[in-house]
Amino acid sequence: MTTYKIALAGNPNTGKSTLFNALTGLKQHTGNWAGKTVEIAKGSFKFLNDNYEIIDLPGTYSLYATSSDEEVARDFILFKKPDVTIVVLDATALERNLNILLQILEITNKVIVCINLIDEAERKGISINDKALADELKVPVIKVSARNKQGFDHLLNTIHKFVHGKIVTKFYSINYSPELEMKISQIEPMIKKIVGNHLPSRWLAVQLLDGNKDLVERLTSHLSHKLKEGQNDHEAKFTFTF
Repeated sequence: MTTYKIALAGNPNTGKSTLFNALTGLKQHTGNWAGKTVEIAKGSFKFLNDNYEIIDLPGTYSLYATSSDEEVARDFILFKKPDVTIVVLDATALERNLNILLQILEITNKVIVCINLIDEAERKGISINDKALADELKVPVIKVSARNKQGFDHLLNTIHKFVHGKIVTKFYSINYSPELEMKISQIEPMIKKIVGNHLPSRWLAVQLLDGNKDLVERLTSHLSHKLKEGQNDHEAKFTFTF
């Protein structure tokens, strides 16, 4: 039986851990990320005869890897390639939460947006058009209240449809300035030649143009590991002289 891997991501204080606990119950444990003091929680649950492993990533405000928490969250989504990344947003502070969502959508299109605390938002008179947001982002958007499991049936059925290919999503592309878009178009084909479809070439182009040295080191390490698994010598030379 296949076990599907789910990453749980989002800002701190969005109810992410409450959602994790509600989904996994007592089937969970914590441990440190390899080589880091960052603690992550892992759990499991079953739904419609499918097994799921869910990883509660550190709560972060961005994925720029300026801290160990951000680095762990970014690297897990980028290199571990979960079957689904559930991005938890606070319904009462949606705009503030959109920054990390857009960053994740540039890395992966395997995303379900989970708008939590919808009960609190409704009490404050806040109305969220989840359909309009889903149409704009090209990924499912589910409204829930993790503490009382409101919307859980919809969330679980959406996960099920997602992992079985019944929901098709697209990468969300942010339009940058004409100058930056020109530079992206110049280097993205070279990056694509190296990483193929394994990693998001457009996002990598933006990060390299931004001078993200930490990512260059992590990418080099990742590609070096892949080379040992069977890439040819030409690809190896091109990788490390780029």
